[in-house]
Amino acid sequence: MSTYKVAIVGAGPAGYFAAQALQNLQTDDLQFSIDMIERLPTPWGLVRSGVAPDHPKIKTVSKVFEKVATAGNFRLFGGVELGTDISIEQLKEMYDAVVIATGSALGKKLGIPGEDLPGSLSAAEFVPWYNAHPDFHDIDISLDCDTAVVIGAGNVAMDVARMLTLEPSELDPTDTADHAISAFKKSSIREVIISARRGPEHAAFTSPELRELPKLEHTNVLISQADIAAAIVRAGEEIEKDTKSNLDAMLLISEKEATNHDRTMKFQFLATPVEIKGSGKVEEVVFQKTGSDEKFSIKCGLVITAIGYEAACIAGLPYERGKVLNRDGHVSENLYVVGWAKRGPSGVIGTNKSDASDVIKLLVSSLKPAKNNGDVSDLLADKKFVSQSHWEAINAAEVAAGEPLGKPRKKAVLREELLGLGGL
Repeated sequence: MSTYKVAIVGAGPAGYFAAQALQNLQTDDLQFSIDMIERLPTPWGLVRSGVAPDHPKIKTVSKVFEKVATAGNFRLFGGVELGTDISIEQLKEMYDAVVIATGSALGKKLGIPGEDLPGSLSAAEFVPWYNAHPDFHDIDISLDCDTAVVIGAGNVAMDVARMLTLEPSELDPTDTADHAISAFKKSSIREVIISARRGPEHAAFTSPELRELPKLEHTNVLISQADIAAAIVRAGEEIEKDTKSNLDAMLLISEKEATNHDRTMKFQFLATPVEIKGSGKVEEVVFQKTGSDEKFSIKCGLVITAIGYEAACIAGLPYERGKVLNRDGHVSENLYVVGWAKRGPSGVIGTNKSDASDVIKLLVSSLKPAKNNGDVSDLLADKKFVSQSHWEAINAAEVAAGEPLGKPRKKAVLREELLGLGGL
């Protein structure tokens, strides 16, 4: 029997699905010892710090992750950073294969004047802020204006707009960070405009997300019927199934009887942002009507961009266009990449499962004789790290703290607090 050691860097969906794929390929003659290395004290990646708190069903995939983690051939090393505590070269030397699953955490920039004004930020900052990510708890989010603009045409833009326009008490039974719920309850924002550069037929929203919007009890949702009618004409008869489903969902919203709530979410299409203006802070966004020279502006005090993500560079890894340079998931020698770091920020959480499975099959077919060069625990002799049992203690403590409040969990935010819950 051969036992191969595999290091997976990144404890998000792509990392766990890679571990699951390895476990599924085990036989009596082929076994894997899996070490998962994560920069944060908590695993689960975007399932913990990216999924909107008012969509708890999506988070149930964490049960799959826990099954993977307790299968017997898996160890977690949380609070360990690649490039600081350990290097790619050390992992490649020690392990039979190394899988990078570090995702895409940096928000793409618009590249327009005024983008760096206070009050202009990326969804890559805003989303982890309300989801209790330790690195973003203290960023300055100003909600003292009446209008916000969200730039982007995907589900992240929709999540951001929804979080800003929900009646804040709707977040009380969720695992939204306490500091964010407090800020939303003091928020002056009453109108959020989701602005897309292209037409509705090109939007990257998904229809299940769109179909939930008319169910919001305290929020007006506005889409122009004329915009959707024009998009249906432009899409033509050869329209793709997903596009048709999206346009049908948007048409239903546009035809819905008007409501008269305090908070409004409004969609605007075919508008390209060209400048953010303000004296010391965001006060206005200038748009150009896509395909013409006509310009118009919207007065606002907050701009959040949700136009995509790219991977943060890690020493020892080749990058190109915001992704790790790879061929079908193979980077070099015994180094592989899965998930967003491999293909860019596309697909839903489940997309990572088939993606990881394909890469792991390639990895297994390329294995050489097993190494016996130690493992990551040899490099961490003097460092505290979060093991699976420590994480289980953190998890149990958060769930227990949330129970009397009617929440799925009450998230700890600060690293020190998280480590304390784990008994470290």
